Amino acid sequence: MRLQEHHPIDRKIELGSHVFTTEEIIRYAKRFDPQPFHVDPEAARHTLFGGLCASGWHTCAQWMRAFMDHWSREAAQLERDGLQPPKLGPSAGFKKLQWLRPVFAGDTVTFFVTLLESRPMASRPGWLMNTIRCEGVNQDGIAVLRFESSVLEFE
Repeated sequence: MRLQEHHPIDRKIELGSHVFTTEEIIRYAKRFDPQPFHVDPEAARHTLFGGLCASGWHTCAQWMRAFMDHWSREAAQLERDGLQPPKLGPSAGFKKLQWLRPVFAGDTVTFFVTLLESRPMASRPGWLMNTIRCEGVNQDGIAVLRFESSVLEFE
């Protein structure tokens, strides 16, 4: 089975939601993005954000977690139905990364994926290059994250 057969082009799929807690934001930022508005609630109040907010990289990592959890469930269901799940490989990269709004402590972000294109790879017969749009919106329906990613699919 090919991904496009399971998830048609332009169909937006909800992956799941995540609540960004103060503790989690600080823990992630201390390791990977230790800017004051990510690690110090008091200092964050005096920045352009006006409060503690998650690193954009943290929101991207949570999108990936939601995607992997979703895909694991989907692949398992296809196998239970007697179907061979698409074989997705690594990402060949991403583009158009946008952190559209800050994700504040206490925000719930719901993540989505949309298959935009699936094309054969001339250099690898039987392989496809899939382009997906990756998104996140907060509890108010406001977009906070958007990027496009390329994902290999093989036989």
